[in-house]
Amino acid sequence: MINVLIVDDDPMVAEFNKRYLKEINGFFLVGVAHSVNEATKIINNQKVDLVLLDIYMPGENGLTLLSKIRKEKKELDVILITAASDVDKIQTALRYGAVDYLIKPFEFERFHQALISYKEKFFILSQQSKMKQKDLDELFLVKQDELTATEPLKPLPKGLSKKTLTIVFNAIKGQENHAFTTDEIAEITDISRVSIRKYLKFLNEIHVIDETLTYGIGRPLYSYMFNEEYESILVQYE
Repeated sequence: MINVLIVDDDPMVAEFNKRYLKEINGFFLVGVAHSVNEATKIINNQKVDLVLLDIYMPGENGLTLLSKIRKEKKELDVILITAASDVDKIQTALRYGAVDYLIKPFEFERFHQALISYKEKFFILSQQSKMKQKDLDELFLVKQDELTATEPLKPLPKGLSKKTLTIVFNAIKGQENHAFTTDEIAEITDISRVSIRKYLKFLNEIHVIDETLTYGIGRPLYSYMFNEEYESILVQYE
């Protein structure tokens, strides 16, 4: 198992990252820290392989922690999960050895991709003493479109119909390049919100739409965008 520490000062964001992590096999959450000081104590007292790190926090920020980790030569990796999108912070994080960088709000699929990619590299590198260039190239240069091309066709879940899927998809396509919510598609199609959520979940799983979780006042809001690149997949469900 890969031991993970989540570092984020927002309890709600930390909780969602925790839930996301639970959906991916091979990872164990050792703790959640809401400050650099808390994170430092956990890192010094427990085995941590991977830190999911925010930048903006009260007092010392995440980049300060990343810098300390590198100066102290801690044997752990860091993935930045932050609202910081300015290039200087991104460059600083990469120069300090961050293995990935996710900008909030992000889609679960991107989170999943980052963790699966990290897991693959982690286990391969931990089991080898030497590697050939060819093996390294396959590990680091694999393209996402090659990965998706090998994915088997996901069956239509029980309870969903091809006819309703077409109705939902036509409503989504009508949104063009605008983000939309479950409620909006439910209103357009006159289908219950609960049912629409099931269809949107499926369409997100086959990449026809992209899901984004937006944090704000109250409960988080899921919004979606049509991903035209994967529209052809739906032909297989007609």
